[in-house]
Amino acid sequence: MDNIVAAFAGATITAMATRFLTLADVQEILNISPAQAYAMVRSGELPAIQVGGRGQWRVENAQLEEFIARKYAHTRARAAADSE
Repeated sequence: MDNIVAAFAGATITAMATRFLTLADVQEILNISPAQAYAMVRSGELPAIQVGGRGQWRVENAQLEEFIARKYAHTRARAAADSE
């Protein structure tokens, strides 16, 4: 029983740890420059929050996935318009 509880607790900690991404994580995932990641967050194009005393940016993993989905939809719409 203790092993099950320990395994569950570890999974919960892992899930919580990956909920938010740093801008460096976003930069790596999208293969963009640090300036591009910062600009997308500052403009509101990519929703993010500031945390801590130094106001470091964090992007929720779900928000990044939604951002990517919006970009795919935008690209499809633009391609469809270009082909007409």
